[in-house]
Amino acid sequence: MPHKIAILGASGYTGAELVRIIATHPSMEISALSGDRKAGMRMDEVYHHLRHLDLPALVKIEEVDFSTIDLCFCALPHATSQAVVKDLPSDLKVVDLSADFRLSDPDAYEKWYGKPHGAVELQKIAVYGLTEFYREDIKSARLVAGTGCNAATGQFALRPLISAGVVDIDDIIIDLKAAASGSGRSLKEHLLFSELYENAVGYAMGSRHRHLGEFDQEFSKVAGRPVEIQFTPHLVPATRGILLTAYLKGDPEVVHATLDRAYAEEVFVEVLPFGKVPSMKDVRGSNFCHIGVVGDRKPGRATVVATLDNLTKGSSGQAIQNANLMLGEVETAGLMLAPLFP
Repeated sequence: MPHKIAILGASGYTGAELVRIIATHPSMEISALSGDRKAGMRMDEVYHHLRHLDLPALVKIEEVDFSTIDLCFCALPHATSQAVVKDLPSDLKVVDLSADFRLSDPDAYEKWYGKPHGAVELQKIAVYGLTEFYREDIKSARLVAGTGCNAATGQFALRPLISAGVVDIDDIIIDLKAAASGSGRSLKEHLLFSELYENAVGYAMGSRHRHLGEFDQEFSKVAGRPVEIQFTPHLVPATRGILLTAYLKGDPEVVHATLDRAYAEEVFVEVLPFGKVPSMKDVRGSNFCHIGVVGDRKPGRATVVATLDNLTKGSSGQAIQNANLMLGEVETAGLMLAPLFP
């Protein structure tokens, strides 16, 4: 029997991406969709590209019968999931796509998000959802916290290098280009076509970007001491995708060999031949992350380039990868979608 799935916040981009992927999943069936502001509407009225699917109508969260649900995806806005997940049945498996459970320290959450954590007891059991590094913990988890898309890209590029000690962890600079869908579907002036087209702009620069909290947490954990990177994100006129460039002090061939070994058995992370770098379209619409390494003209310096689709590997695809493990399914089930090109 297929696993019965609920998606809360199905009217947002990540909710729609979950529906798109689960529609062809061999062992998942969508049984409930919530979208409070669009409750009563059909999913094809909200997203015309899904009109070929037979889906339940959108309802309010309190109208969902969770007694019939095996796993629930929460694709709700940040600062919403904590209150919602607290009220879900205690035996229900949950994958949360928001930032509400990513930071294990409630004080760190308050620092980066400007409000006290609203579900501290649940935070204690939440497992960080970077699948390739927390696979065994995720298998037995009740609550998994999906990573930020920017944070996931940076960790795929750097975690193995920090762990192996092959780069100077006090000299890491990340420059990141992010597509517009990472800002969600709600109307925002800076995302208007006339504002973003033929434009690129840095945002949340310096120490203001919230994904720095994840970088601090995870890189410091791997290194065994505090690590603070320099990180500058830019919004670019693309619909979906992230392209990250990391500037590092370390032997470039050693950096490449370390990444190649780290991901040799990983289906969704591909390390390109030395000197080759990926582009955003290489992974568009897929659950893959591509990584390239090149040497700098200065000896002893390396540049690492990583790309993934923020809505898939950076969010909804990663969430399904985690759900597969939680439900005892093959990790790759429903996720071997080829990238869309051109």
